[in-house]
Amino acid sequence: MHEEIFHPATYAAGVPYGVFRKLRAESPVAWIPEPAVGTWPAGTGYWAVFSHADVKHVLRSPELFSSHLGATQIRDPDTPEDLAFVRAMMLNQDPPDHSRLRRIVAAAFTPRAVRALEETIDERARALIASALHKETDFVELAADLPVWTLAHIMGVPDEDRRLLYDWASRVIGYQDDEYAGLSTADAASMSPMAQKAMQYRPTSFTHPDGRPVNPRSYTALADMFAYAHALAAVKKENPTADIMSRMLEGGLTDHEFENMFFLFAVAGNETLRNSIPGGLLTLLDHPSELARLRADPSLLPTAVDEMLRYWPPVMDFRRTATRDVTLSGQKIEAGQKVVVYHASANRDETVFPDPDRFDVSRTPNDHVSFGFGPHFCLGAHLARTQMRAVFRELLPLRIERTGPAVRLASNFQNGLKHLPVRLTPAR
Repeated sequence: MHEEIFHPATYAAGVPYGVFRKLRAESPVAWIPEPAVGTWPAGTGYWAVFSHADVKHVLRSPELFSSHLGATQIRDPDTPEDLAFVRAMMLNQDPPDHSRLRRIVAAAFTPRAVRALEETIDERARALIASALHKETDFVELAADLPVWTLAHIMGVPDEDRRLLYDWASRVIGYQDDEYAGLSTADAASMSPMAQKAMQYRPTSFTHPDGRPVNPRSYTALADMFAYAHALAAVKKENPTADIMSRMLEGGLTDHEFENMFFLFAVAGNETLRNSIPGGLLTLLDHPSELARLRADPSLLPTAVDEMLRYWPPVMDFRRTATRDVTLSGQKIEAGQKVVVYHASANRDETVFPDPDRFDVSRTPNDHVSFGFGPHFCLGAHLARTQMRAVFRELLPLRIERTGPAVRLASNFQNGLKHLPVRLTPAR
């Protein structure tokens, strides 16, 4: 039955690549049950897609496999109202609605705009790594600062409020892990008046009166974030600046679309790097000969970053919903059934990647799907690579010593680390 593929606790011990390998060979499209997890109820089950070719086919075929019908998470929204809420987000739309929003965002997220940020990102990464020298530090916490700071910078979020982005992402992404689900690290006393007012809308409980957990992706669970986004939109309309959010409003986003875009940026643009940067470092530390190759030839950094993303994909899967009866790798999928593509499995497909379990900082070509594929290919891919290169450029000259065990996130969606204790010192 392979229900371990669904269970979040499986991933706290490591991504089950051995199971993925077996399924690619024997049942590349397989039915996976959704048992209850703690207080979260059981689901309907879904078709899981494991091969690289099938994953790409699903992702490039929105007419067959919709992002909109049931949204893009394995877990179904709890109510019709919750489904309507998440459907408004660009991530959960199909062409042509998705195409219209993507054009607006892309116009503000040009390579030229990202290049203008590169020097600033490099400076921030340099200061961040320098702040951790000669002492033990949790690299997960250290690395999380760069994507949060970058997002706050490009979104025009005041510096004193940027930690809220970290907390909101933790609430949404980490709900399957008790340590993440309740994180609240922002200092209320130092927030902007806009943030302090928005925090009045933060739910006091994340359970319904009958004891059921509130869906972390619902408007109810994120009322404070949407209150903040609404207030930020009003500020930017009155005083537009050069940041990306101002440009998107000028490009034609409605207030409601702006709020949902804020949600997407605050979570997706944050959590992926919060996972991929520590995951990349752990991968290098687990492969000292490849780390030595990269140190000897830093020009390999661009290919090394893509190999980190292949080897440690920050997002392991995404859901689609079949729009009609369809056959995929011999399996008959009925209209309305959930179809979940496993990027983590596709990235180890031996028909595409020679010796796929080998970490190779010079691997090329590298057709990984960690940024997705097709209409939903990640608009922030260039920005993500820029941030990863900035961090690892600073780390390569250093002596990096692990001082404690790496602790993984319990999540069937995000391939994350909660803790990676290290000591950073200049190499002698």
